Amino acid sequence: MKSIVRRAGILALAVLIAGGMPFSLATPRNGAIAIQIQELRAQAQTPQPAMLTDGVRRTVLENGLTVLTKEVPTVPAVSVHIWYRVGSRNERPGITGISHQLEHLLFKGTKDRPIQFGRLFSALGSSSNAFTSYDMTAYFGTVSSNTNKVEALLTLEADRMVNTVAGAEELNSERTVVLSELDGYDNSPGNRLFKAIMAKAFANTSYAWPVIGDRADVEGYTAEQIQNYYRTYYRPDNATLIVVGNFETDELLPKIKETFGTITAPPRPRTAKLPEKQSGTINQVSNNRATKTTNANVADGVEDQPVIYADKVVLEEPGSIPLLRSVYPTLPPITHPDTAAIDLLASILSSGRSSRLYQALVQTGIASGARASAATMIDPGWFSFTGAPTDGNTLEDIDRLILAEVKKIQTEPIDPAALERAQTQVRSSFILSNRDISSQAIQLGYNQTVAKDYRFSDRYLADVEKVTVADIQRVANKYLDPQKRVLGLFKPTVITAQVGNPLAADGTIQENRTPSEPVDPAEVAKYLPEDVLKIKAAELNPVLPERVILPNSLTLLLLPDDSTPSVTIAGQILAGTGFDSIEKAGLGALTAQNLRNGTNTKDALALAAELENIGASLGFSAGREQVSIGASMLAEDLPTVVDQLADILQNASFPADELELNRQRNLIGLKAELDSPGSLARRVFQSELYPAGHPYHAMRTEESIKAIAREDLVEFYETYYRPDTTTLVLMGDFEVEEVKQLISDKLGNWQAKGEPPALKYPTVEDPSEISKQEINLAGKTQAVTVMGHPAIDRYDPRYYTALVLNQVLGGDTLSSRLGTEIRDRQGLTYGIYSYFQTGKGKGAFVVQMQTSGKDVDAAVASTLAIMRDVHQNGITQKELDAAKASLINSFPVSLANPDSIAGAILRDQVYGFAIGDFYDFPQKIESITLSDVNQVAEEVLLPDQLVVVTVAPKEN
Repeated sequence: MKSIVRRAGILALAVLIAGGMPFSLATPRNGAIAIQIQELRAQAQTPQPAMLTDGVRRTVLENGLTVLTKEVPTVPAVSVHIWYRVGSRNERPGITGISHQLEHLLFKGTKDRPIQFGRLFSALGSSSNAFTSYDMTAYFGTVSSNTNKVEALLTLEADRMVNTVAGAEELNSERTVVLSELDGYDNSPGNRLFKAIMAKAFANTSYAWPVIGDRADVEGYTAEQIQNYYRTYYRPDNATLIVVGNFETDELLPKIKETFGTITAPPRPRTAKLPEKQSGTINQVSNNRATKTTNANVADGVEDQPVIYADKVVLEEPGSIPLLRSVYPTLPPITHPDTAAIDLLASILSSGRSSRLYQALVQTGIASGARASAATMIDPGWFSFTGAPTDGNTLEDIDRLILAEVKKIQTEPIDPAALERAQTQVRSSFILSNRDISSQAIQLGYNQTVAKDYRFSDRYLADVEKVTVADIQRVANKYLDPQKRVLGLFKPTVITAQVGNPLAADGTIQENRTPSEPVDPAEVAKYLPEDVLKIKAAELNPVLPERVILPNSLTLLLLPDDSTPSVTIAGQILAGTGFDSIEKAGLGALTAQNLRNGTNTKDALALAAELENIGASLGFSAGREQVSIGASMLAEDLPTVVDQLADILQNASFPADELELNRQRNLIGLKAELDSPGSLARRVFQSELYPAGHPYHAMRTEESIKAIAREDLVEFYETYYRPDTTTLVLMGDFEVEEVKQLISDKLGNWQAKGEPPALKYPTVEDPSEISKQEINLAGKTQAVTVMGHPAIDRYDPRYYTALVLNQVLGGDTLSSRLGTEIRDRQGLTYGIYSYFQTGKGKGAFVVQMQTSGKDVDAAVASTLAIMRDVHQNGITQKELDAAKASLINSFPVSLANPDSIAGAILRDQVYGFAIGDFYDFPQKIESITLSDVNQVAEEVLLPDQLVVVTVAPKEN
């Protein structure tokens, strides 16, 4: 089950271009929403759904702007969102993608503020971004609860609602950026398949094209068309302003009315009318039948069933793994009474290990993954299935099994326990999804924009409780008619993921480029209140956890927080992939992935069902230095989750059959990794940078994955999973003494043998020159370049100074030197950023960018020129002040998210810093001087000693 909250969070980074936005509510997030768990489950027969809208005040200004405010006094931040009811559904052929292009242009400046708005948001310390989807476009930011910063954010949003320039110069500059983004979208075979399917499934409607648009249209529309579209849809009576966080509504509303109330609404926009489908486009049934299979893995009788569809798409192109996607363009609009039942149907089919598709396809080893999802929209939407076969199985096998599971639900009543499980997951996930203020604002914005009622989620949750077994069967029959589906198959023809040979440093990337003058931060000061740019650490009241060391040396950090009826667990075990040998690279990751596949007393399904029945989550993921533990649950379910965690940490059994299934999924995942330009570039870069024997060097291969035996996992588990290298942070609604006792009872008897193992970090030599490696992949449309050199570890006293340096150089795509020059001025990339990758061992300074293949050399040369300039000449005092203000201003925003706090507590403990050391971040940044930064630029940046790895499209 996918969540609108999760989707919108992902879309903060990139436009949604490959799927719908079903309303299902899931996926943990953080924040503050006052819900009493006793009210949520007071009576088993009549459960009461949580109310996101408690405390929300709705105000409609005279110009039609809807304002939703919600006070959350427990956080030190305020989230401001503005949602417009316009997306790709409002477009037509010839201007597809114009909604998304306009979203980009709203960052390019207004008549009164002719400056990149990303720089203004950065100066405020705002976590700001935007996204476009089929039905909406949204802009959002979160700032500390300083009144002037909140008002500044409101002023900027009001300004660009009506005053965005979006002229020919701005369009031409940003068009190349969008084309770069479009190339990145087309790099994915799954995206290309979905685009082809939707063109058939929704022919003659505005859901037929991707949100990012068709390339010819993006290349062709004019500034006049952009301005006409802007004036038509960007208007107060087509928008919703949402403000959630630490403020007082009675004080803020007058400012909102003053800021937005003077905006006059232009004539009402045209509403996109969806033409009727042409006869024979979708509703005509094809007589094609799939080839009969004799695969022994496919269920008896399933191979004899004819495959029915309205239309079929087969893409035979270069790629890594076969993919299936089928779309039923049959769903009603989101406000239809069947929406809740449709989402529950999708959950029953594919949410969790106990779901129908997992058991029929993944557990049997036929597929590496299979999923169902519902996209309910403003206009009629779609139900979708996806899947990928394992070696020895076919796309046709997967399709027949999916159809068979659908047929079972259509003809046989489901187990009432499955329905209750799905309903519980929705209830629990809704609370966990809306704990942070930004997620709450997203949900409210979605409710009002798509359903035209901010209380829609309350009604939705009430509808979830009313769904019956008969309803599930009814909607399955009503909406999943195979004669109306479009079946899509992606069949790889060529797989090219071979690492090329290193190239000597050449004149191309060492071209003598002179970067433009850096943008003067004083320009930013012209357009923001003077006091918000002052470098002053906010006054905070640190809340510190209690640290408990059990007799077996397991470390606990406990921080009670009753702002939500939930608990978060964040943990680490020193059992990362850095302990892998080259011959068995992937062992640490396989061990972590197989932990939940069984214990001495419970099999994988029993473990999964135990948490799925209560809507809780528990996961393990392997990094280079550690295995991370993450869990979230309702407060009353903490004992259940701790019991399972303790069982897994002490009694994991690693069943051989589950290991083989997991191995197959890893082999398929490796193929996908080698076919992804970004993943492949990072993989090659890291292997080149670190020597053999270094914890950061070894990379999994097909040979190493196949070489790992069950006995290897058992030995790794017994060696590295131990209490004296384990740290657990618990934050949430609990009593400290009760949790101490609970953990002691469950994990107190866990014992380790001998001294704890430690990673060894051999010396990492700096490159002697610039080395370049280029790898060509067939079927790709965009290049990804990763470049960098060894730098510092987390213990380096220059760490905080390096953060400030990076903020100026490339820490913020829209306001840094790299972003301003290479993205904004030259238009060579959709995204470029830099960072210091730090750990216990020596890390790296890294720059990553995505460009067209023809622009790689220019972008790399410009990056080197900027790095050389900073290395030789340093940064300016104004740049320093702006970077420090941005970092300090953004710090309180991170404290609005309990997961961020739990993660910071965990890192302090793991690195051996004092409890609560992270609270000193603003003071440490404030103390940094210009000479400090420029000395680090001279000492740490190595612009002529770099590893440069580019994965580029292969010429036909």
